Amino acid sequence: MRINHNIAALNTYRQLNAASTGQTKSMEKLSSGLRINRAGDDAAGLAISEKMRAQVRGLEQASANAQDGRLEMPL
Repeated sequence: MRINHNIAALNTYRQLNAASTGQTKSMEKLSSGLRINRAGDDAAGLAISEKMRAQVRGLEQASANAQDGRLEMPL
């Protein structure tokens, strides 16, 4: 029994897959315009970003609540 294989073709195929994966990730980053698209890109940066977004949403809501309260106050 003889097993035929082409090492050069297998290496080329592996390199092609690696290049294709890299290209796909780069296109995703370019098309979204974001530095971090998923936790795999930068887990710590994503956690910090999400915390800051939550703080901004909280401050925006507090401001809206204050404006609503001011509108309800009688003169």
